[in-house]
Amino acid sequence: MAFDNLCKLLSEKYPDRFAAWILGAAPASVKVLRTELSIEPIRADSVTLLQTQERILHLEFQVKLESDPPLPLRMLDYWVRPHRLYRLPVTQVVVLLLPPSESAVIETAFVLEATRHEYRVIRLWEEDPTIFLEDVALLPLASLAATVAPEQLLDQVAQQVNRIESTQQRQQVSAYTQLLAGLRFKKALVQQMFREGMMRESVIYQEILQEGRQEGRQEGRQEGRQEGELLLVLRLLAKRFGTIDEPTRARISTLPLLLLEDLGEALLDFSEPNDLIIWLQTHQP
Repeated sequence: MAFDNLCKLLSEKYPDRFAAWILGAAPASVKVLRTELSIEPIRADSVTLLQTQERILHLEFQVKLESDPPLPLRMLDYWVRPHRLYRLPVTQVVVLLLPPSESAVIETAFVLEATRHEYRVIRLWEEDPTIFLEDVALLPLASLAATVAPEQLLDQVAQQVNRIESTQQRQQVSAYTQLLAGLRFKKALVQQMFREGMMRESVIYQEILQEGRQEGRQEGRQEGRQEGELLLVLRLLAKRFGTIDEPTRARISTLPLLLLEDLGEALLDFSEPNDLIIWLQTHQP
């Protein structure tokens, strides 16, 4: 499935949530218009038309700026057709999924002699990811949003997906999210993030945790139960975040047994090393 068509599918599956995001407020009512616009030579494969009470919202999802006919001409054509049919104002929004080359010009209007037609452009890579992370309908777009730490954002997205209670919905949203994340991240990293997220939320992972805890305690039997628990926690943290610096390891080693056990459970929900620091600051004896 083309990435822009996947976005079209999502916007038509959740028209109220996409309309609320684009317009900044939820409309009283919204429905998907099935109007056929694919008259040659104009393509309409990624066009979504949503009708609210007072206007039509036209969404166009683009991975690349280049197209034939050019995007500004297509937007003019798409405005004329639904307006002619419904006699309603048409709000047009182009959602760019990826940044273009540095030399590319992102046009927001069709201009030719006395004709000027403007439309809005959303640069997804400049959008705050919060709104996407908090709404399951928009969640598949979250990994393409603004961030200074892309891999941490991807991990947050994977965690949000795995918090979806319905198994069927979780699997569906996960598939959509991984497909779109592939625009920004390597396939192996996406699969790794989502596989680890699923394990953290699964009974199997809890069993692995208990087995690891028993193993760690057996290995630390000569040094006592607390040393065994410390060994396990450090092993899990290393697997989760890589090498743990010495000051942090020293702080962890001072924790009593009960707090070590609590940390062993809590670290399953950590998304970045800073979560560990915050936990230690709030639980340090």
